[in-house]
Amino acid sequence: MKIIRNLILLTVLAAAFLKCSKSGVSPAPDPVKPTPTVKNEVAFWLTKSDQTVLLTKQTTVLGFDSVANNYPTILVDDTQVYQTIDGFGYALTGGSAQVINSLSSSVKQKLLQELFGADTTSISVSYLRISIGASDLNNAPFSYDDMPDGQTDLNLSNFSLAADTVDLIPLLKEILAINPAIKIIATPWSAPVWMKDNNSFVGGSLLPVYYGVYSQYFVKYLQTMKTLGITITAITPQNEPLNPYNNPSLVMTALEQATFIKTYLGPAFQAANLTTKIIVYDHNCDQAIYPLTVLGDAAANPYIDGSAFHLYAGEIKALSVVHNAYPDKNVYFTEQYTSSSGDFGGDLNWHLKNVIIGTTVNWGKVALEWNLASDPAYQPHTSGGCNSCKGAITINASNDFTRNVGYYIVAHASKFVPAGSVRIASNSTGNFNSVAFLTPAGKRVLIVENDGTGGAIFNIRYKTKWTSPILDSGSVATFIW
Repeated sequence: MKIIRNLILLTVLAAAFLKCSKSGVSPAPDPVKPTPTVKNEVAFWLTKSDQTVLLTKQTTVLGFDSVANNYPTILVDDTQVYQTIDGFGYALTGGSAQVINSLSSSVKQKLLQELFGADTTSISVSYLRISIGASDLNNAPFSYDDMPDGQTDLNLSNFSLAADTVDLIPLLKEILAINPAIKIIATPWSAPVWMKDNNSFVGGSLLPVYYGVYSQYFVKYLQTMKTLGITITAITPQNEPLNPYNNPSLVMTALEQATFIKTYLGPAFQAANLTTKIIVYDHNCDQAIYPLTVLGDAAANPYIDGSAFHLYAGEIKALSVVHNAYPDKNVYFTEQYTSSSGDFGGDLNWHLKNVIIGTTVNWGKVALEWNLASDPAYQPHTSGGCNSCKGAITINASNDFTRNVGYYIVAHASKFVPAGSVRIASNSTGNFNSVAFLTPAGKRVLIVENDGTGGAIFNIRYKTKWTSPILDSGSVATFIW
């Protein structure tokens, strides 16, 4: 009976199958497996050299996987940690402050929030450079203790910050209200002319008889700024001490700077209980012998935090030369201008490669571009001062400003790499230059510049996996994960 029952069941099933076939109904197929969705694990901000994309977050999906390929690879290794980053930013010159203050109140606040705020629409500038007295990007040269010809002021009774209370100091207070933690380095372009051997703002040297008075000039400046609510993080004794041609300017040799620091400035800061850092040199990368000489003075060395550099001559690797000779001292990059005649794409690439990436891979704690803001005619400046220094921002009218290439150069770092981040290991490969950081929040940030003539795919490798973005020729990208 069991055999007969099974035969009947098979006959019924076969009949049902034939019926379905004749009616055009096929048996149900196996379920189709869905295509796996790639999870976006890497945020990607891009600026193109042709300006069609400007610091814009991309929608490209970048997920890490382990599928092998032959693309050039940038390996990011957060187990190898280097220097701590103090910040990225600009010089807030007297002229910058003047033109920014010409904006209407509402537009100025919008700009300051964009530059110095911490929200998602800001670029979060974290470091500023200001001048002690006038720089060449003020309307006219001045110091804080100018005297009539033939007169001196040994007690600094005439000392006053009045010239900077119109624009610079009020603007600094507004910036500090937005970012109280911003760091500031200050430097003089010239001592008061009555302290100099040529009695002129242009060139000349500080007379040794006034070394002691001039050290008190620094002390008085720092103390007065402190009473106004402005803490100066660091000073350099002289901007471009080997340049006698600017207005203002002053020549100070390495031996003179060492003597000034060890005998007068350092002890003066110590006696006044000032913790402001003293950073030497503040000039081009072609004269590494200058900071090496000052640091090599055994009596001056203990007062010195580190050395500062510009790159109008020499190579950025000079920072590593000085760091390797004195690894306990810090290195900083404090100035590089973009010219009124410069090309956006050329400036974007050169400055990212040298000032942002080059500085930090060569141990720099700070990378600063020159002038924050100017008017459309690259004013104001002194007679003989820079007449082609393009601000990161152009102030066009009381309600209008333009973001220039300097804005994007700094923003690709400042927006994503806050103070307190540390540089971690990454390599450059082929035409791709890179630097990587680990932020206090635990994010990895990789800045990449494509120095080649064509777009290309490359790998970002982290631990055992990688992702493969494409970067156009001349483009700059910041990746965060």
